[in-house]
Amino acid sequence: MKADKRHPITKAECPFGFRWPVAASLVTAFLLLTGCDGIQAALTPNSPGAERIAEIAWILFIGAAVIFIAVMALTLYAMIARPGRGGWIGSGALIIGGGLIFPVVTLSALLIYTLDAAGVMTAPAEGNPLRIEVIGHMWWWEVRYLDEDGNVAFVSANEVRVPVGRPVTAAVSTADVIHSFWVPNLAGKIDMIPGRVNDVTFQAEEPGTFRGQCAEYCGAQHAKMAFFVVAEEPERFARWFEHQSGPAREPQTPFITRGRDLFLSSGCGACHTVRGTPAAGRIGPDLTHVGSRVSIAAGILDNHIGTLEAWIANSQRIKPENRMPSFDVFEGEDLRAIAAYLESLK
Repeated sequence: MKADKRHPITKAECPFGFRWPVAASLVTAFLLLTGCDGIQAALTPNSPGAERIAEIAWILFIGAAVIFIAVMALTLYAMIARPGRGGWIGSGALIIGGGLIFPVVTLSALLIYTLDAAGVMTAPAEGNPLRIEVIGHMWWWEVRYLDEDGNVAFVSANEVRVPVGRPVTAAVSTADVIHSFWVPNLAGKIDMIPGRVNDVTFQAEEPGTFRGQCAEYCGAQHAKMAFFVVAEEPERFARWFEHQSGPAREPQTPFITRGRDLFLSSGCGACHTVRGTPAAGRIGPDLTHVGSRVSIAAGILDNHIGTLEAWIANSQRIKPENRMPSFDVFEGEDLRAIAAYLESLK
């Protein structure tokens, strides 16, 4: 379409005018920057290892930008320079220097840097790290806390609590298919491979809650296999650890007692453990202190009586193909009593 005196085309109307590229660039920059912050962002580090990973990312980004700008500048020069030019460009030095020597030197320097940085990140933890075991299931996380002797002190699920300022070594494995343990704010990705145990060490620098995610496709509900890492001050963590090592609290009201009795009589204990009760199942998550967790259903639902009710009654609708059936046989009061009992397990 050409402009004429009867209908001149303005920059605002032209799809290739000035305003469209600027607007597109601003929108793109905004979308990219929104991914650089939050509780699941590799560029918002909260541990020495994550800081090193973020540093590597920025160095590689800058290196790639330098290569891109240099190549584009040489391309532009080749396009606008007069034919028949001589000198170092005409002798082929441009191709050798800009197309061979420059990228080889730059990429080799980046490779050496990343290998050195990766070696620092995989070094064994110093001091007295907290040791845990994380086992991936389809689609939830089993978390075992070890005592000073290396024995299992207690088992939790879908949440990792750690003390601030103390290194944590997680031995990760899987009960079924390949998963991947990843907490972007605290550590890099590490695969959970059948028949193998891998270790990852991280250390939270400040209190906070950080979201982790399975980063390896593991089935239909892979996207709904998340967890939270809660970093607390050492004194608070020590109190939490001691409390979690104990059995579930006894019901405090007749309504919650009714919920416990329904939980046990309905066969829930065949899949779940509640320490201090006859429930000793190992198929599903340990529920001994489920009421104290940030979320349920592997990080996809906030933890309160309403979501507990919804999960019990409609787990297959919320997360299809998970191994817990939907218990839609409970009447309203019975369902609420069971949910109230689980919420009370703090």
